[in-house]
Amino acid sequence: MHAFDVLGDPVRRRILELLADGERSSGEVTAVIREEFGISQPAVSQHLKVLRETGFAVVRAEGTRRLYAVDSAPLEEVDAWLDRFRRFWTPHLDALATEIARGKRARRQDRQ
Repeated sequence: MHAFDVLGDPVRRRILELLADGERSSGEVTAVIREEFGISQPAVSQHLKVLRETGFAVVRAEGTRRLYAVDSAPLEEVDAWLDRFRRFWTPHLDALATEIARGKRARRQDRQ
């Protein structure tokens, strides 16, 4: 499965957002996803399985609990792919930063 197929699903993106904040148990992930998306526990488990099998998440056992965390390798691949498109937005963001700095400088000068 291609990385964008994995990331194209809103449930899997949300799971990755949760895991980006730190390791979480499958129970914690399931509780949040069930509340936000209204899907069953087996459906959440399927999404976790996809994330594991595609390398976006890793799992480790701690007693009877399963703890999930983000694996950054596939995200680095996505970032590398996006790199060739950054030229479309980076100059615009740089120009915005310049305009914000000019506005701040003008407000300071007006106060003086």
